Parts: sequence; C-alpha cells; structure tokens
Amino acid sequence: MTKKINVADLPDFDMTEHLPDDEAIAQYLTIVLEENDPALLNAALGDIARARGMTEMARASGLTREALYKALRPNSQPRFDTIARVCTALGVKLVAQVAHT
Repeated sequence: MTKKINVADLPDFDMTEHLPDDEAIAQYLTIVLEENDPALLNAALGDIARARGMTEMARASGLTREALYKALRPNSQPRFDTIARVCTALGVKLVAQVAHT
C-alpha cells in the first residue's frame, strides 16, 4: 500500500539553493533563455541575484535594492539597460546563436 503525500506538507522549492557557482548560474540562464519568456528571465535573474545576495548585487549593478527587486519581478518589464547591468554584476553575458528551425 502506498502512502499518500499531502502537497501542503512538501517543502517549498527554492532555486537559490541550487545555484552554488558560476557554472550552475550560466546553465540555469541558458535553459531559461531557450524558453524565450521575458517573465521567466526576470524571475531567473531574481533567483540568481538572491543567491548572490541582493545587497551585493545592488551595489555591483549601481541600482538600489528596491529598484532591483522591482525590476526582477516575474511580470515586470525592465529596460534592457537594467538587464545588462544585472548581468554584468552577475559576471554573465547573454550570447546570440543562430536559431535552428
């Protein structure tokens, strides 16, 4: 007989716990970019910023913590300049590739 699991009893998933180093961060961003979903990209950059520490990310990007939180919400629409500053602070770069059809 199998035991039923109550979903409410499961621990919350926190992506920040699975981003221990630059390689994991780069892999995560690559997967997210392949989805071509701006909201998902914002959420992923928010996850990565929280994993690195929002205060440090704010300092490195030249943004306030509040502006960083606001810009990296899943449904926000940050300017490209903001995304570029966050990526620079994270030490990652976005790369274009030929899309195969």
